[in-house]
Amino acid sequence: MTASVLMSARGISKQFAGVEVLTDVDLDLRKGEIHALLGENGAGKSTFAKILAGVHRPTRGTLTLEGRATEVASPVAAQRLGITLIHQEPISFPDLSVAENLVLGHGDEAPLGRVRWARNTARARELMELLGVRIDVNRVMRGLSIADQQMVEIARALDSDARLIIMDEPTAPLTPKEVETLFGIARRLRDEGRTIIFISHRLEEVRALCDRATVFRDGRLVGTVDVAGVEDADIIRMMIGRPLKDYIHKHRARIGETALEVRGLTRAPAFRDISFTVRRGEIVGLAGLVGAGRTDVARAIFGVAHADSGTIHVGGRDVTIATPTDAIELGLAFVPEDRAVAGIFGTRSVEDNITAAVPGQISRFGIVSAARVRALAQASVEKLKIRLATLRQPIVELSGGNQQKTILARWLHTDPAVLILDEPTRGIDVGVKAEFYDMIGALAEDGKAILLISSELPELLALCDRILVMAEGRLTAEIPREEATQESVMHAAVPRTSAAGIAA
Repeated sequence: MTASVLMSARGISKQFAGVEVLTDVDLDLRKGEIHALLGENGAGKSTFAKILAGVHRPTRGTLTLEGRATEVASPVAAQRLGITLIHQEPISFPDLSVAENLVLGHGDEAPLGRVRWARNTARARELMELLGVRIDVNRVMRGLSIADQQMVEIARALDSDARLIIMDEPTAPLTPKEVETLFGIARRLRDEGRTIIFISHRLEEVRALCDRATVFRDGRLVGTVDVAGVEDADIIRMMIGRPLKDYIHKHRARIGETALEVRGLTRAPAFRDISFTVRRGEIVGLAGLVGAGRTDVARAIFGVAHADSGTIHVGGRDVTIATPTDAIELGLAFVPEDRAVAGIFGTRSVEDNITAAVPGQISRFGIVSAARVRALAQASVEKLKIRLATLRQPIVELSGGNQQKTILARWLHTDPAVLILDEPTRGIDVGVKAEFYDMIGALAEDGKAILLISSELPELLALCDRILVMAEGRLTAEIPREEATQESVMHAAVPRTSAAGIAA
């Protein structure tokens, strides 16, 4: 017997700037199922999900909810219909508390519109306990890690009593334990009869969690399959239109002189006594569990945060990096983990984002040349194969992978000697990952020194010449490529009270 249908889409299409990014999508979502949406970045899956959630209005097509024609005119309308979207990049009010963010719009109110803060705070604590997350609900959102922000957004969805919950790359910033907790909650919600859309690039997660999967390619729905009855190779072939036997290419660059040296770098309590080197042509990985301090180290090197002590040497010179401007002038570049907050200028165009770091190349006597901006941006679009409608398109309309390419293009125009990449492939599908791996390898072959922070062990094992491992703010291991395994890296990444720091 076929499960009853919660929501149906017929002929759903969407255009941006006159370019059709979604074409004639027909899909039924059943009650009590976890349904994966798969496809490369730009394939249309997130656009479709945002139409269901009222973020975008379809150019044409119809939606029905439990058999009734429905217009989802806005996110507020979607919430009233019982549809909740958990965004890939967490969205919150940074200067409000965790509890305030959780209950905003559906908290417990007393007569005359007064808010029952005690009850709402207690409910916020219950939600955090349900998720198994230790977060002080009275602290403000600003400064929380991406993983903690994501868990707060998941808790908010749970509290809304939604019938359709859309999770867009929810596990990207989470630890394995947090992922396990999330999956348990998702299965419980499914068993209660709720419908979950799960957007992910990790096929192992789809296989572990989802009942059915729908694949998008180039804005069209390719097909819907039962997850239990299809092989990964078949799904990948549907996603990219060709078999993908081995999408990771190991580089073989010539290692040169030391480009970056860090000695005794400390910023309590985030990290202590960090020492390592990165040489020209070398890719050095920085591994560790969420909260190990990897991003904090990168931010201190780039001048985003100030270290309490320690020294930084660039090109053999002892330097002082007080601001990101100092770092850029010394030949450093930094692609941050949180692209939505720290990576892109969301209201600006793609061409403005690409050229933002090189004002000297696009202006004369302080006057910006539109022609130079366009030429520089167009060269990057062609070189990095950035998929977009026009250079004037707002960058927020691009897929996550194409936004990431845009950020990388910006920094490449500065011709950096040292490139710090913090989770550069987070939320990016296997096809675009292949392009990033090729680009990273090519940059190393060109003599760039690369510090690669990643939570994906296969990525580190395939790309890196050495892997540095952090746990609880300290370096616990340095593993050369030929000795690195998932087991050896994870052994060093698991916090141990007796773990001693190392010096690279």
